[in-house]
Amino acid sequence: MLVLARKKGESIMIGDQTEIVILSTDGDTVRIGIKAPKQVEVYRKEVYLQIQESNKVAAEHKISPMNISKLMNKS
Repeated sequence: MLVLARKKGESIMIGDQTEIVILSTDGDTVRIGIKAPKQVEVYRKEVYLQIQESNKVAAEHKISPMNISKLMNKS
């Protein structure tokens, strides 16, 4: 893990297109801004883990081709 110290208004670059900007600090809370290309998905870690778990659960449920066609026709 790379550990850096930054002050308000300072940035960290990740690659050529992703910039992390320190917006403010208040006690133990640090507000950051992330400038990244639109195709780069950016999530808080707890949200990312929930998405991964949901994807895992969905992949474990087997749906037969017959059920898929029924689901698609329910509009």
